[in-house]
Amino acid sequence: MREWSGRRSGRAEEEAYGVGLLRRYARARLAAQVMRDLRRAGFETVRYDARTFQVRYTTNVQIEPEFLELTPLLTQPRKGRRKRIHAYVAGLTPDPVPATWPIAQPLLRPVLRGTTPGNSLRRPAMPYLYEYVVIDHPEAMTYVTEDQLRSWSVRPHEVFAAARANLEAVTLHGTPTEVIRFVDDGDAYWVSHLLLEHWLERLDPQVGGSPVAFAPERGTLLITSAGSPHLPALFAQAEELYARSPRPITPMAYVSDDQGCTVHLTAGPGNPLHHAVQRAERILAVQEYTRQAAHLTEPTAGIELVGDDDTGWRTRAVWDEKSLLPRADEVQIGDRTLPWPELAPSLIPAEGPDPVRYKKA
Repeated sequence: MREWSGRRSGRAEEEAYGVGLLRRYARARLAAQVMRDLRRAGFETVRYDARTFQVRYTTNVQIEPEFLELTPLLTQPRKGRRKRIHAYVAGLTPDPVPATWPIAQPLLRPVLRGTTPGNSLRRPAMPYLYEYVVIDHPEAMTYVTEDQLRSWSVRPHEVFAAARANLEAVTLHGTPTEVIRFVDDGDAYWVSHLLLEHWLERLDPQVGGSPVAFAPERGTLLITSAGSPHLPALFAQAEELYARSPRPITPMAYVSDDQGCTVHLTAGPGNPLHHAVQRAERILAVQEYTRQAAHLTEPTAGIELVGDDDTGWRTRAVWDEKSLLPRADEVQIGDRTLPWPELAPSLIPAEGPDPVRYKKA
């Protein structure tokens, strides 16, 4: 790999700064045009994220924001850009929910997510993760709410079944590879394939053994075999993707059980992956409880990750005995630190929070 050394001249630095400034201005101007069209279409919550070069907006039927990728618009010629922006936004509506079940049914897709606020239809899928159903539009997706089921006159299990049936399970052929990386372009719903029974186990021939999957963010699905030498490195890669993504899902690893359902990977003491699995589980718990706390009005106890690769990883909550307590491996109360089993008999679940929090009995 070629390396370059030396210091730029002052003139070159000024030119580079000017180019960067013009680039930021062009991106911000494009985002402003898209945001203006969204607001004219009736969207009230619209925000530009310069870091990811996306415009985030919320429909009238959901709380979690959707994302419009702006890069496709920027890479096209400037001539006719305003017309393309109008067309880009034209298919969106603040209330993008079909009025009848026959119209909605073929548009449904399942998605795997953490806990989201609001009354979106969901059911437990894996630890801290849920299966939701969305209405798939050309440029965005809208979460199905529990209220919507009444207007469609259908039951939840019918909606989940229709969404899964609409997700065409990809079948891979060709030369086996040690690691498969699925990168989602927004239409493939790769991560959602983990919700399909027997799908993961069918990739056995492609990775040369029992598949292990990682879904660190909505656009990335990584799969290798349980015996792969790359597996420890994939834990670190998944954690990095999870930490830096604006749309994270989970840093944990997943496998297929005897019934063909996707479950989280377990590794007991003595297993070479024990600490990696332990760390991933606890990172997800900390992040989900932290995200939950931002939406609760009652005082909440904080939770953090403690430990190391030598002694193991655990979660620790700092509690004043008045706030809502997350489930943790250990709880610090003043100058005392108690293991969860010792404290649990004096606790009861608080009504409402999900994931569950506790209070004094």
